[in-house]
Amino acid sequence: MSDRYGSDVLSGDWKVPPRGRSREVEAEPGLVVEDVETGWCGAVTRVEKAGGMRVVHLEDRRGRTRGFPLGPGFLLDGSPVVLVPATSRARAELEEARRVASRTASGSRAVDGVRARVASGSRIFVEGGHDAELVEKVWGDDLRVEGVVVELLDGVDDLAAAIAEFQPGAGRRMGVLVDHLVPGTKEHRVVRSCARGPHAEHVRILGHPYVDVWQSVRPERLGLGAWPVIPRGQSWKHGICAHLGLPHESQADIARAWKWILGTVRSYADLEPTLLASVEELIDFVTEPGQGRP
Repeated sequence: MSDRYGSDVLSGDWKVPPRGRSREVEAEPGLVVEDVETGWCGAVTRVEKAGGMRVVHLEDRRGRTRGFPLGPGFLLDGSPVVLVPATSRARAELEEARRVASRTASGSRAVDGVRARVASGSRIFVEGGHDAELVEKVWGDDLRVEGVVVELLDGVDDLAAAIAEFQPGAGRRMGVLVDHLVPGTKEHRVVRSCARGPHAEHVRILGHPYVDVWQSVRPERLGLGAWPVIPRGQSWKHGICAHLGLPHESQADIARAWKWILGTVRSYADLEPTLLASVEELIDFVTEPGQGRP
């Protein structure tokens, strides 16, 4: 006799979700998955640590890349999966890390057993703390070997006064890195004026075109296709934080946002070429043989 009421609905594993239970899958490059929350679908390009967490980067069919926290919340062929680091890649990454360890973040060959030199007379000046932290992260090892100190300017409005106070001269060169150095801007006019000053021979002023040094970090490091354009009249950093979904109500929020952005920078390869060229030229200028030391 057939059961007119069908089978017992409570028999078996009735708690199984409609799509099935999640299973762990290694985030190998090329694996195509979909983020459940946003619907973003793309192929895994890499997995890295950023801001104290592991992030998987997915590239969609248009070549756009976006980062997501590694773990649950993905679909593979319609079934839920938990993305985990690829063990095969982990071994390869270890070998790569050993190779990279022989280089500094700036790409220079690391020199073992060399103590930092006593500070030389020459200096490199930057506009703000974020600029200094970025220079330290990428070029710090090189600068310590050369004995070059990075100092802060209080903006460029009083750059002429800063140059006069430093008193550049033979063996005491001054390199200056300026933000948003674009023709027609206030910064450009100040720099042109200082370039004709009495100490011009011993001063080199270079810059980058970005509104802020944040923008010199390649946008793909943050899961962006490009840095967003922030409307005039709105705080640029606040606008960037809002676009990235980061808190931006206080200065502490802005500081935390920068720490996260800085944390995505692994080496010179994560920075825009314009900044790289300017910093490298300034280092060459202040470390030219015979400069900065008696």
